[in-house]
Amino acid sequence: MLLDFLYSILLISVSPLVIYRAARFGRYRRGIRQKCLGLRPDDFRPPLTDLPPKPVAWFHAVSVGEVNLIAGLVAAFRDANPGHRIVISTTTDTGYDLARARFPDDPVFFAPLDFSWAVKQTLDTLRPELLVLAELEIWPNLIRLAHRSGCRVTIANGRLSARSGGRYAKLRRFFAPTFARLDWVGCQDAQTAQRFIECGTRPEAITVTGSIKFDNAPDTRDTPEVHRLARWSATESWHQVLLAGSTQPGEEAAALDAYRELSPRHRELRLIIVPRHKERFDEVAELIASRGYVVRRRSQCHAPAEHWSPETVVLVDTIGELRNWWGLCQIAFVGGSFGPRGGQNMLEPAGYGAATCFGPNTQNFAEISSRLLQAGAAIRLAEPSDLTRFVSRCLEDPAESSALGQRAKEVVLSHRGATDKTVNQLSRRVSENVAAIRSAA
Repeated sequence: MLLDFLYSILLISVSPLVIYRAARFGRYRRGIRQKCLGLRPDDFRPPLTDLPPKPVAWFHAVSVGEVNLIAGLVAAFRDANPGHRIVISTTTDTGYDLARARFPDDPVFFAPLDFSWAVKQTLDTLRPELLVLAELEIWPNLIRLAHRSGCRVTIANGRLSARSGGRYAKLRRFFAPTFARLDWVGCQDAQTAQRFIECGTRPEAITVTGSIKFDNAPDTRDTPEVHRLARWSATESWHQVLLAGSTQPGEEAAALDAYRELSPRHRELRLIIVPRHKERFDEVAELIASRGYVVRRRSQCHAPAEHWSPETVVLVDTIGELRNWWGLCQIAFVGGSFGPRGGQNMLEPAGYGAATCFGPNTQNFAEISSRLLQAGAAIRLAEPSDLTRFVSRCLEDPAESSALGQRAKEVVLSHRGATDKTVNQLSRRVSENVAAIRSAA
């Protein structure tokens, strides 16, 4: 009850911002009943009550990145446990839309906010025996009520930065019971495992699996999706494409600065910009146009281009395509790494063998960025203006640029296997549930 009261106070305090964003950008409106009141059986067609009874495995992925993360994991779990019904929840609109596309045959819904009544309603509807949270979702009511119902609560690809771990540790008295209720945590590295232990997770409930992102990273450009985008953009084999992906404010300007300085003497250079958030698409389009370039927007141009001139900048203002767009570039800047964001996934361009760079703040991908840097497989930029110098070096020394990308690809291939380790552990928990039920009977 106290937690529900605190959540209510927090929701009231942020309601002006929520209302503004809902009115201005259309956010938070969809799935409001499922979020606030919980999931009901008739939210699906056919209703869950009309389907043959099966044990339920609930996978929760907050947004686009997490949905992409669990795609391979869900497929592998399904193969290993064909008797289970899989349901997918997400939190954001973009995550929901991508989940519907990625999992067309599975029920997809908006996860409940951590109010006890919404969580309880969802658990009563699903009656899951397994809950898989992607990376880090520490919601006390959800974990407490799921655990109390007999559901095995797990975390896949566990990520806990030093900063977040320190905050939870300082509030250990409050959060330790939540961490202690986790049945299993698959951690990306040993440092993360230690942080979970310091926050209250039982050591025997932890396995260091490595990062599933290595398994999910692409390893070839020769795919129908990449070829389709190449035709749409009129990308030629002699082009040197710079892609600035998952960008935040200020990072698009750095990419445009690099392009403006280098394209006059490197006519092979082309630029693609992919902002992180859809509410900034128009803003970025205006920025590109203000620099004197023609903006080719992915959402507005459906027919393939006849040619791609240096005067045109491609703006990818769609959701869920970035993975394939990385396959067009030879030079990659991974955004969210200047400023407080903490970086974005740099393994996708690395898997394609692109010469990859990012800014100084990659705390959300600390282990991955560290592995790439230690192997000489990526470059960390100190400030936005360094992007121009990095791109210039890649264009003037294509052999070294290619070698940088090849080293990145080798790092990706050498660290695979986390998905199999995770599925083995999840299947083990499922088997233990079955054994317990049979023993009780």
